[in-house]
Amino acid sequence: MPMSSDRLVNAIRNPERPTVSVEFFPPKDERAAEIMLHTARTLQPLGIDFASITYGAGGTSRDTTVAYGSKLIEMGFPLVGHLTCVGHSREELLSIIQQYDAAGFSGILALRGDPPKGQTSFTPHPLGFSHAIELVQLIQQEHRGRFAIGVAGFPENHPEATDTPSDIRYLSQKVAAGADFVTTQLFLDNADYFRFVEAARSAGVGVPILPGVLPVLSLKQARNFCGFCKARIPDALTQELEACGDNEEAQRRVGVSWAHRQIRELLEKGAPGVHLYILNKSESAVEVLSALRA
Repeated sequence: MPMSSDRLVNAIRNPERPTVSVEFFPPKDERAAEIMLHTARTLQPLGIDFASITYGAGGTSRDTTVAYGSKLIEMGFPLVGHLTCVGHSREELLSIIQQYDAAGFSGILALRGDPPKGQTSFTPHPLGFSHAIELVQLIQQEHRGRFAIGVAGFPENHPEATDTPSDIRYLSQKVAAGADFVTTQLFLDNADYFRFVEAARSAGVGVPILPGVLPVLSLKQARNFCGFCKARIPDALTQELEACGDNEEAQRRVGVSWAHRQIRELLEKGAPGVHLYILNKSESAVEVLSALRA
């Protein structure tokens, strides 16, 4: 039976132990699906509090988000489905939310979404929404109490934000509209997360702020990801990865070690848990979580 929104919110707010969540993305073919489901089975015994599954721009992964989200639910994962405003009217968004409801999703991560590939700026659907806050309001108005609602936070500011105060102000408005928790964009320097949380708390944001951590696989991957989301790679991490030369396994081990150190400090200093960006792969996630439990 799917976890209720209240139970999911309580799990995230549990002061007794940190919340651990992982993010999957919908597979594009059968081989990728096998890898994703193997990863899910491998992680299941490690005490994952919930999983999330992403949603492609303009609904490009809409059917697979629901289909593979349903498989994760069948495996026992409380599931938070991403949902973006990109390319959708209000009525289409309501239809997707109803599909999430029917499939047993426990929560929704309400996002404006990035522009579709090939476009440089966000253009709302003529009958849709321009901002994530409108999607939060829609979920609250039409499905009050059915879903735990999450929103995104940006420790290094949203790429389109003019400054930190305006970015934090918008975050506080999303939470005031009904969000139950915040999941952050990936960051590789914990100082960015702690500054972000301090600013959010000063603005009245009282909900849990789950730090998003990526165990990097290589320097090339880190540069690609961070270039896309405008995150900074600390010099110390760059140096550790460069010292590995072309040894990909050595670079992966550096990424695991860095993520482990990140998470340990985050938890020691009061973070409510951690959200792992695992890229549908289990090896690094298992190593990080095993090291933390040890």
